[in-house]
Amino acid sequence: MEDFKDKVVWITGASSGLGKFMAYEFAKSGAKLALSARRTTELEHVLEKVMILGCQGIVVPCDIMDESAIEQAVATITGHFGGLDVAVANAGFGVSGKIEQLSADDWKRQLDINVVGLALTAKHALPHLRAVKGRLVLIGSVAAYIPSPGTGAYGASKAAVRSIGQTLQLELKGSGVSCTVIHPGFVDSDIARVNNEGVLNAEKTDPRPKKLMWPTEKAAKVMVRAIASRKKSFVFTGHGVIMAWIGQHFPGTAAWLLGKVSP
Repeated sequence: MEDFKDKVVWITGASSGLGKFMAYEFAKSGAKLALSARRTTELEHVLEKVMILGCQGIVVPCDIMDESAIEQAVATITGHFGGLDVAVANAGFGVSGKIEQLSADDWKRQLDINVVGLALTAKHALPHLRAVKGRLVLIGSVAAYIPSPGTGAYGASKAAVRSIGQTLQLELKGSGVSCTVIHPGFVDSDIARVNNEGVLNAEKTDPRPKKLMWPTEKAAKVMVRAIASRKKSFVFTGHGVIMAWIGQHFPGTAAWLLGKVSP
């Protein structure tokens, strides 16, 4: 894997889950970390471990639903480190419920965070990434490829992420900036324990199949490897790859399979 030594890496949603463990992987490779999320206390804990790993880092609190906060976060990072080499738009969450049950507020919250916030993160990072032929990373989901009753809003938001990534790859052609869109399958994280208002309930049972779940640390390793390789699209886990392939090439089969396992 390419050494990220002294590269400035900004990760949104860095307080837990994939964002946290990607921070650790980048730190092991010598990166300088800028850690963003709304939960400052949790970010401080992540920063402590980053520093134990021997790397520099700063906490940059940021609510990606506020464009001025994103703009200020980028200004803080570039002011502190002198530039930006890698931006990972990782912040996101999932609204659950059948489409006929979801309110306008549910849809707005889902799309504002997973789509608008991600796009604006890219917007404000790109001028700095262009200057160094850096890397832009968008975190999608295998849900972008397959329908799933009860998570239609989440799937729609991740399909939008996939489309945004494909468009950016065309718009960035010749700039030297790579855009990597990563689509994880089932990974151990708090996403299934966050309600439709964005509030974490650590006691909530994760309904996803445990046998298919990847440990977060393992997922972060392959994700950082994909970023280092400047892949355009990276789908994992093993089951995720299979389901994404079926969803692309045999959508009727995917719908039939998911209909069999959905309530």
